[in-house]
Amino acid sequence: MNPLLGILLMAIGSACAASFYVPIRKVKGWSWEIYWIVQGFASWIIIPMLFACLTVPHLQTIIANTPTHALLGSIFWGILWGVGGLTFGLSMRYLGVALGQSISLGFCGAFGTLIPPMVAGNNLLNSREGIIMLIGVAISIAGIAIVGYAGALKSQSMSEEDKRKAVKEFALKKGLLIAVLAGVMSACMNYGINGLPGFLDAGNLIQIEALAQGTNPLFATGPVYIFVMFGGFLTNFVYCFYLSIKNKSYKDFTNISGNILLLNVLFSFLGGTLWFLQFFFFGMGQSMLPVAMLTFGWSILMALNIIFSNVWGILLNEWKGSSVKTILVLSTGLIILILSIFVIKL
Repeated sequence: MNPLLGILLMAIGSACAASFYVPIRKVKGWSWEIYWIVQGFASWIIIPMLFACLTVPHLQTIIANTPTHALLGSIFWGILWGVGGLTFGLSMRYLGVALGQSISLGFCGAFGTLIPPMVAGNNLLNSREGIIMLIGVAISIAGIAIVGYAGALKSQSMSEEDKRKAVKEFALKKGLLIAVLAGVMSACMNYGINGLPGFLDAGNLIQIEALAQGTNPLFATGPVYIFVMFGGFLTNFVYCFYLSIKNKSYKDFTNISGNILLLNVLFSFLGGTLWFLQFFFFGMGQSMLPVAMLTFGWSILMALNIIFSNVWGILLNEWKGSSVKTILVLSTGLIILILSIFVIKL
């Protein structure tokens, strides 16, 4: 076990995840539902299968030997997580990269970390690891609340014109409601990856079979992602298909030149690949954590995602025009989030 190396691997994944919206912003002439499902096809269908084929030996045998209910359980959690992924994109649409990701990932981290041990019947107050986990989540939530407060200060100090320049469709109330829903539902990804033993097995049994077939522990989550993300794709595809018919945005594919179409596909696929890499590196990092602290890895990933998303928010001028007080509050929140990550070393 090497927790620090595990955190480093998760940080690499988080940097990728926080960057995924950057190439997406370069897409031209496509409605939200079009570029969202195109990047989703890359990140939820093509890339998980490709990475699993490259890193997991005996992939077909693993899938064949895994109980059907575990495969279906992974898809089920993926479908619920798909709601989170769908609204996650909308949260950034209305709040921007920094604030949208911060709130969504904060709720996602708390629910994804604490629900599994509670469902398993573990009293977190009865063990050193459980107490450390609670402390880490509490510190993380405090940091997230402070980052959210910075977002509120930013909103108060900006004119409507400035808000639109930073985030074209800025809408604070709508964005906050969507971000909370996105966070709660996105936590289902962790349930899909590691299951909720005692309630609904899922990726936990797939990982056990992968290890039994000689898969390197670093890549044991690879086969899991095929099923969880397929479930997420189903949810997003249904909604985006509905919007494309309602808004007639399916015409976006033919209303642009061939060169722009090619660039849009490339940017969407690049964004989707970057997004998937957070879970590829998360699986690697999780394998290096103590077994008793396994679920805390989810909180670490979310905290890192918030840190990197706000770095991108600053680089993309989403905090431009904010007061010194707002920037200080934001910095304080990010420092607290960094501290929450290293609680695991207590």
